[in-house]
Amino acid sequence: MLAVVIVTYHSREVVADCLKSVRLALRDQGPARVIVVDNASADDTVEMVERVDPGTEIIRLERNSGFAAGVNAGIAAAPGCDVLVLNPDIRLDIDAVARLRETLAVPGTGIAVPELTDEDGALSWSLRRRPTVLRAIGEAVLGGERAGRFAPLGELVVDRSAYAREGTADWATGAAWLVARACLEALGPLEERYFLYSEETEYMLRAGERGFAVRYQPRARAVHLGGEQTSSAMLWALSATNRVRLHRERHGRLRGLAMRAAVMLNEGLRALAKGRASGHRHRHALRALLTMPRWPRRPEPPGYVCFSAQDWWYHNRAHSDFQLMRSVAEHRKVLVVNSIGMRMPTPGKSTQVLRRIARKLRSVAKFVRRPSPGFYVMSPLPLPFYGSPLLRRVNAVLVRAQVRAVCRALGLTAPVIVTTIPTAWDVVRPMRRRALVFNRSDRHSAFPESDTETIEKLEDALLRGADHVLYVSRALMAEERDRTGDRAHFLDHGVDLEHFTKRDRLPADLADIPGPRVGFFGALDDYLVDFDLLERIAGDMPDVSLVLIGDATVPMERLTKYPNVHWLGFRPYDDIPAYGSGFDVAIMPWLDNSWIRHANPIKLKEYLALGLPVVSTDFAELANYTDRVRVATDPAAFIATIRSTLDDGGPREPQALRESVLGASWSSRAAELMAMAEAPSDRG
Repeated sequence: MLAVVIVTYHSREVVADCLKSVRLALRDQGPARVIVVDNASADDTVEMVERVDPGTEIIRLERNSGFAAGVNAGIAAAPGCDVLVLNPDIRLDIDAVARLRETLAVPGTGIAVPELTDEDGALSWSLRRRPTVLRAIGEAVLGGERAGRFAPLGELVVDRSAYAREGTADWATGAAWLVARACLEALGPLEERYFLYSEETEYMLRAGERGFAVRYQPRARAVHLGGEQTSSAMLWALSATNRVRLHRERHGRLRGLAMRAAVMLNEGLRALAKGRASGHRHRHALRALLTMPRWPRRPEPPGYVCFSAQDWWYHNRAHSDFQLMRSVAEHRKVLVVNSIGMRMPTPGKSTQVLRRIARKLRSVAKFVRRPSPGFYVMSPLPLPFYGSPLLRRVNAVLVRAQVRAVCRALGLTAPVIVTTIPTAWDVVRPMRRRALVFNRSDRHSAFPESDTETIEKLEDALLRGADHVLYVSRALMAEERDRTGDRAHFLDHGVDLEHFTKRDRLPADLADIPGPRVGFFGALDDYLVDFDLLERIAGDMPDVSLVLIGDATVPMERLTKYPNVHWLGFRPYDDIPAYGSGFDVAIMPWLDNSWIRHANPIKLKEYLALGLPVVSTDFAELANYTDRVRVATDPAAFIATIRSTLDDGGPREPQALRESVLGASWSSRAAELMAMAEAPSDRG
């Protein structure tokens, strides 16, 4: 019997096509098992496997234990089976399995390997000779392919005629290999200490020494997407150091030292030849070779530190940075740093100055709390004088010292740092980290109270210095592409689907308000909400109750003087769905400014999850919702659109509106964030 073992880690983008090719290749092959061993992926790899191929057996490892550990787990789950080991980025030809099984039946064969090509059909040099110090020196001096033309000087087999005929090799690339049960039982498990590179090399060399040939079959073909090692400095360095470890374990310390010198020569020459711009992989490998421990250290999942643009203790907790981090905290330890501000509130430019200062001091007094398991919140004491370069530096040192102290206490040694607020740049720039993610949720320099010139400079520094830049606005992402390049990612807002469900019982204060009800929930900020439009609605629609729920930063008397306006003030996040359930039409009455034009309000998906018809002023991101949201470009049209929506119930049925956002959970958004932030980086 045959078992196919696929080892995955953050493989959602490739595993579906792999599984499809496997199922096609298994037709007419009799009983076979497909086993996916997942190395604790933070993305939705496992969910993708379950959707694409429900018949696949899934083994979930508790941590990223490496390639060999994954293969060993799959082999252990398939006693009595020959085992086809595949990377998730392999695409098998339809007859590949049949050809490999025929090859495995050749007497003396323990492992059968296919011909590999890349996406464009180019032949991959997948066959290898036994590693030696002389071959490592030859590759350092001549290059891998040139040295490969001469068997004593190169490990790569680059003779095309060798790939045109069936034959044996010392070992082969481990992206796809079929291992006989007799070989598995004779050799035992793969050596797991190498972690990611050299495991298949060691195993195949050991197989040959035990009399089990590695046989190549050109009529069995597969496409190998590959590419991660060559784009990642970390993985390149791990491959180089494991090459040395393999030689040391097989031939002793002295020959291991000789191999180390040869590999260092290789990396050093290439670091010099490629220069500063493109030689970073080789410089990283050199540093790793100089300081390499006996065995690789197994990477622990990183924690996360998020510099939020909001304050957990007094802002709406529906904000994206809170929602993302709460979902991340289900898998990783998270520290949220409450907003360090963008300027000190000042009379004449800021509203409710004393109230803002007082609530910030109350927040600072809480310092560090743990609202839920794995989720910590701290409020550092900032000096938000960002207009002065000297005071900015002083503030950065002060905040950084507080954050570092809490990180040490929580064991967050090299976290992924996510910053939503641009003023955190001075704080995070020198901090040790796994990756820096700029959550570009808004154009903060467009905030009316900010020092525009200063904030623009900080935004620019983050755009250029971050490892990844997340956008919720496609328009803003396009405008800034010249500064971000391929580091820019669109990560749409999510919605708490379990929370935002229609409630049958309305809050008493809402139930007492006569219908029809036109409603809004969220912050009533003067730089976001068009209060002139709200007043026009109140005056022109006296037969309609205008219900406003949220904290306000402006005096509300101009609206509450109308008998049909009901401002209920701030309501806890837990209660918002019950209030929204009582709206007949939900509105988004935004101002037309730079902030809104580059926004993507979370409440849009919350309204839709509740099945509410939505009327909104226009902004760029609404182009993706034209079938679900009605847009009005002036006050008269806005009022007319509310009337028509009250009459016909809106463009789609409530259930259809909810179904349209079912794929937009915060958990899925957090999985995308983690997969991106924790992927091997090629910067540095």
